[in-house]
Amino acid sequence: MSEDPLYHDGNRTLQDQFDSRRIADRLEEVTLHDTFMPHDVDMIENAEMFFLATADAEGRPDVSYKGGLAGFVRVVSEDTLAFPHYDGNGMFKSLGNVIVNPHVGLLFIDFEQPNRTRVQGTASVSADDPLLAEFPGAQLIIRVKAERIFPNCPRYIHRMQLVEHSVYAPSAQNEPPEPDWKQMPVFKEHLPKTGPAKFEGD
Repeated sequence: MSEDPLYHDGNRTLQDQFDSRRIADRLEEVTLHDTFMPHDVDMIENAEMFFLATADAEGRPDVSYKGGLAGFVRVVSEDTLAFPHYDGNGMFKSLGNVIVNPHVGLLFIDFEQPNRTRVQGTASVSADDPLLAEFPGAQLIIRVKAERIFPNCPRYIHRMQLVEHSVYAPSAQNEPPEPDWKQMPVFKEHLPKTGPAKFEGD
């Protein structure tokens, strides 16, 4: 468990304003943990998406949607999860932040049976992680060592159902097509010279 307190002065100011300090402390006592419980593992390993929050070295935040097929996030030990980085737009906003500031937050949401779980911890990025071979299409593997895991009240989660998986989600049975935007003249000549959408011009 992180040695830093869960609540800082800003949290406490609002808790006192709304008389919620007691329930906030009780929620910390009852729900906060730093190793994955069976229900955490079930939710995480069945997730087909999550949100990843990062910040740069100066603390400027960024948040990114990460999607794949169920199983693309794995709990690999009692306090660590891992997920692949697939080909994207090449900006590396999230993972670039991780390199200079490893503190991350992950939010998993189940829209069909409303539920959500937060994971806060420290992340690392690897181009030679042994898990790379187990994720078709992966360029990198990100491992997150959890420091805080806790559920959130699901009351405001809108109930939704998955209509169709993205054709771009890699799997052993599916080699994703290249997105149309990478063929646009305004971008095509600026693509990497290696990789699935490589530019082979002069």
